[in-house]
Amino acid sequence: MLVVSASVLKASFAALFTVDIMLSSQDGKLLVYASSFVPRESRLKPVSNAAEKMAKLLNVSMEVKRFRKRFTPIYVYYKNGDEEPIPIYCDNGNPADTQEIYTMLRNMMFVLSFHPKHSALKHVRKEVNLFS
Repeated sequence: MLVVSASVLKASFAALFTVDIMLSSQDGKLLVYASSFVPRESRLKPVSNAAEKMAKLLNVSMEVKRFRKRFTPIYVYYKNGDEEPIPIYCDNGNPADTQEIYTMLRNMMFVLSFHPKHSALKHVRKEVNLFS
């Protein structure tokens, strides 16, 4: 018969609970939406690079979705699990550099981290604000 002390069980449960919280907060994703007709090098690349950099900081995945429909803007959305995606950036057809876009994404994610629905982002507030 195996006998385990209460403190060992408590520590094991705490470790499992912490891992569960971390995994559930990892459900986020950054989505980049662009028309297939958008110039890749001049407009899509800086946006997707900035979104990828932000995704690494947030420890979430990033996906670029191209559509055959013609539309000018490139959009970046934050999606958490099954919730409705939230727009966090739109380039309005104007080219910008990667650092400028990244700064805008960082600022929006910082603000979004205060919303009660997105409490999983609280853990990145310091990192996001640190680079301001």
